[in-house]
Amino acid sequence: MKKKEKIVAAEREYRVGRDKTVPVSDYYGEDTFNLKVMRVKLPKETYNKILDAVHDNAVLDLETADIVAQTMKEWAIAKGATHFAHWFQPMTGSTAEKHDAFIDPVRPGEVIERFSGKQLVQGEPDASSFPSGGIRATFEARGYTAWDISSPAFIRRNGIATTLCIPSAFISYNGEALDKKTPLLRSNKAVSEAAVRILNLLGNREVKGVYSTLGPEQEYFLIDKDYYYKRQDLVLCGRALVGAPPAKGQELEDQYFGSIKERISSYMHDVEEELFKLGIPAKTRHNEVAPSQYELAPVFEEANLAVDHNQIVMDTLKAVARRHHLACLLHEKPFAGINGSGKHLNWSLSDNRGNNLLNPGTTPQGNIQFLVFLIATVRAVMRHADILRASVASYGNDHRLGANEAPPAIISVFLGEHLTRILEDIERGRVTKATDHSIIDLGVSTLPILSKDNTDRNRTSPFAFTGNKFEFRAVGSSQSISFPATVINTIVAESLDDLAGKIKASLKGKGVNQAVLDVLKKEIREIKPILFNGDNYSPAWEKEATRRGLPNAKTTPEALPALVTEKALALFERYRVLSPVELKSRYTIYLERYIKDLEIEAKCLHNLCMEHVIPAATAYQATLATALTRTREALGKGVDLRVQETLLRDIVELVGRIYHKDRDIMDALKKAEGHGDEQERAGTLYREEKLRMNELRDCVDALESLVDDEVWPLPAFWEMLFIN
Repeated sequence: MKKKEKIVAAEREYRVGRDKTVPVSDYYGEDTFNLKVMRVKLPKETYNKILDAVHDNAVLDLETADIVAQTMKEWAIAKGATHFAHWFQPMTGSTAEKHDAFIDPVRPGEVIERFSGKQLVQGEPDASSFPSGGIRATFEARGYTAWDISSPAFIRRNGIATTLCIPSAFISYNGEALDKKTPLLRSNKAVSEAAVRILNLLGNREVKGVYSTLGPEQEYFLIDKDYYYKRQDLVLCGRALVGAPPAKGQELEDQYFGSIKERISSYMHDVEEELFKLGIPAKTRHNEVAPSQYELAPVFEEANLAVDHNQIVMDTLKAVARRHHLACLLHEKPFAGINGSGKHLNWSLSDNRGNNLLNPGTTPQGNIQFLVFLIATVRAVMRHADILRASVASYGNDHRLGANEAPPAIISVFLGEHLTRILEDIERGRVTKATDHSIIDLGVSTLPILSKDNTDRNRTSPFAFTGNKFEFRAVGSSQSISFPATVINTIVAESLDDLAGKIKASLKGKGVNQAVLDVLKKEIREIKPILFNGDNYSPAWEKEATRRGLPNAKTTPEALPALVTEKALALFERYRVLSPVELKSRYTIYLERYIKDLEIEAKCLHNLCMEHVIPAATAYQATLATALTRTREALGKGVDLRVQETLLRDIVELVGRIYHKDRDIMDALKKAEGHGDEQERAGTLYREEKLRMNELRDCVDALESLVDDEVWPLPAFWEMLFIN
């Protein structure tokens, strides 16, 4: 397809969706079997048992499960469903499902629709082909899905197929977690128990449970599908392995929050319509910094539900893109030279009465409580920055974190100027006068009034306090938010328990507020190295962080070993979130994935060079040579053709360098195969192969700028990023 034809194809209009006059509130959640639906359709006694199971972890008996299953089946069939599936999240990072038909033969040539409580509660997909990190041998196929009652079942439509999806955990025959949901559920329990203990110690005995809340801001790129299918690297690797930077990128800063193009706005509308039907509170949409980059942000939800919803969001972004003849790229760095994509994970804690525990209160007791949870979180990050960094380690995310891009690999905490000053005043026992009408009253005579935080946000900080939550900005755009949330929950649970023990020991002869402040004074001194309010991208901060002793694991091979230290193994085992076997399995899986991603890119780069780049360059080289010969024949030997000759020599030289560098990469890959120690193999691949691949890319990109645009076989960055 010629360039002009591609441009015309990219300007098509796609309009799908329901009657736009129907308000969202009329159809919000219509495709979810949520509590509202259950309250209407289930017997009162059954509905109350569901509530007990959701809120109090009560066990659901089989008789009740049968009633729920029958009602759920009738509801799903009325919506066109013919199959049901336990929808789970294996260690691949995406979702999985096995569809079973509702039909059950009753006699020859006759069936009825059945769905039992046993089928609802448990499924049995094959576990042998999912990553297990050594937990399961290939020949050990059995695995079980277990219904997660806290996340509502939903209807998934794919073409004319309609399926009832049941959110589920996935465990092995021996009970080990083979998924991302099970550890998250365990960590929710751990942080709830620790938070309730310390709240009781602080005098708050009304709270019966605490849950973590998440709000993941999802970034993504959109390009026209015609370009996407012309690029093997985008299809197989999710990012462009080669490509010369366009003359204009994001220098003019005109994309960020700019007017959304009509085609993209229509796409966003249809995405949100699908999400609203599934009860997913997509709140904000806007253009991001890079051209053709966008963001979708939801309202905060309970962590387990937010994780499920974010997986659905990623699937929906891709599915709806296909309807609009677009391709959605979730890779952390699809295009070199412009910003990559992250997934800012906003995290907080709320009690069962709906109070955000990271929100300063209106009473001295409420503010003491706020400071305890604030410092407990910062303390947790200080003690386990290495584990937190490992939780977001991936081959794709290395393009952001290792390159000091939004944010750097050094984990630090931003609290803001005013909140930092509050902590300094507490540490020194100093009275501070309020600087505005918003105050924190701690109810202690030596510290009567402190200003609330009203600091500007720091967009370079990996872990920033933003008013009533922490924003973990290091999560990659394609990653599941489950493991980072699991880590935060677990390390905060430990920190709360440690603080509770110290406060108890300090209570002798004191009021609780004074005892808390005495403990916090010492803790504030300990957490100072992790606090940084400046520019996290500056070289000066990297040096300062080294002086403070903060870890700086720029690559996945450097970061992942933090998961299998004695400290990490003991922490996750103590809180029954991950056993040593389960945690080591994740380390193995993440390491294997890193190696596979790098090897796939190397092989894809080889294919691009041998099948597209070199043939196109040599064809153009022949055209130039022929033109030179004919020009000399026509004008004689005296004509000056040095410019044309230099261009031809440059192309010939680059083709040769591309061929030899590609051969070196492929030879090294063959040598690396079969090496036993995967940690060493991953490090070697990064240090040697990745460097060679970058050098090869430089040669290809230089060649692209010399070859005729109509001859070059791959869509250029300027086309993909600016024509949509």
